[in-house]
Amino acid sequence: MKRREPISHIMTKNVATVSITDDLRDVIDLVHKKHIRHIPVVEGNEVVGMISRTDLNRLTFSSLFENQDGADEAVLEMLSIKQVMTQKPRVVDASQTIREVAEVLAAEEYHALPVVEGKTLVGIVTTTDIIKYLLEQY
Repeated sequence: MKRREPISHIMTKNVATVSITDDLRDVIDLVHKKHIRHIPVVEGNEVVGMISRTDLNRLTFSSLFENQDGADEAVLEMLSIKQVMTQKPRVVDASQTIREVAEVLAAEEYHALPVVEGKTLVGIVTTTDIIKYLLEQY
């Protein structure tokens, strides 16, 4: 097993992002169309937040009740990405090892972490990426 491999070897490099000024409906569309669970929120190339499918699911509840189709629209009209996202998310550096990042994911119970070089977003790594890497080792 390779012990000092950087996280940049397994991270997703072509990351879908949203801007803090985007509409929540656009984020929901992106999550559904691309089948992704975590999206970094950026200002320029800098990560300012994370928004997850779980965050969005908490906002949409009309499917739970009859005749409430307009409820989701009303909620989405009232809220912004900034109000829904996790602000100042934990980030990891592209040079950190897979082991170091796995330890962060396990200890702090995150499911995804933005990967940066300096302050610039260069990727995202998920628990699924770590598990796939471990499976390749056996």
